[in-house]
Amino acid sequence: MSKKFPPMNPLRAFYVVARTKSLTKAAKELHVGQSAISKQLDVLEKYLGVKLFRREQRGISLTHIGQEYADRIIPAFEQISGATDSLLEHGNDNKIRVRTYTTFAAKWLIPRLEDFHKQHPDLSVLITNSVHNTDFEKDHIDFSIQLGTGEQADTVADRLFDDIIEPVCSREFLQKHAPEALYPQALLRTRLLVSHYRPKGEWAMWAQACAYSSEISDTPQMNFSSSVLTWQAAMDGLGIAIGQKALILEDLQEGKLITPFNQPVRTGLSFYLLRPKVRRESRKTALFRDWILAQAATTQSLLPDC
Repeated sequence: MSKKFPPMNPLRAFYVVARTKSLTKAAKELHVGQSAISKQLDVLEKYLGVKLFRREQRGISLTHIGQEYADRIIPAFEQISGATDSLLEHGNDNKIRVRTYTTFAAKWLIPRLEDFHKQHPDLSVLITNSVHNTDFEKDHIDFSIQLGTGEQADTVADRLFDDIIEPVCSREFLQKHAPEALYPQALLRTRLLVSHYRPKGEWAMWAQACAYSSEISDTPQMNFSSSVLTWQAAMDGLGIAIGQKALILEDLQEGKLITPFNQPVRTGLSFYLLRPKVRRESRKTALFRDWILAQAATTQSLLPDC
């Protein structure tokens, strides 16, 4: 059996008048004229078939049945109001929750966070790590940073920067295994360092694009659980790895890693900042979004054209 509900606008007018006990105050709160309030009350009384108010010389007052109805309606509206306030305040604390890959957090995001904290000392960024897509309906997350095409249902995607790859190693490794600068391909027959989440397919992509597929076909490889470890192994001279240019710019600038081939290749993917489409953007999320897009623009400007 379907439940009966009175027309909601007249019911809301009744709630405000019953709570304030004044047509004038109710009209001011609802931003309408007193005549509009009176019409809404008439509609409700006709729908219910009872008299809810007595019109008096100095205003109106509730009838006995009107007071009984108000005693039940007012708490219901207060609950609705409280639930709405709680929902709107959800996420309006000082914490910005970001989910991304361990490598992205360690190599790009965390080194830049001090700048954000200096600009916004009242806010803090909480980072969690995952390689899986974020479900914003289930996860208490403000942003997700992912590598892909930016196409995910019910999300808004801002492109941060492109994914550009090329082999990297230490300077000492290059000098030991390919001392002749004109023949860096000797490095491809030593040892390929491979990340679990960045599989050898990336090596194949780069090698095919640069005509080195035969050089890596039988090369032994060493596997690591993350790109961070893979690049650290390359710094320590264990082999040659595929580097993601955007995430190792500082390592390249400091000489911890070098690019012996100088042949960058675009993977066709980019890093994206994702946020839920239906969630209202709060001050803190707007500030973080503007900040990270500005940081990403600087990174993108330092990437090679290829």
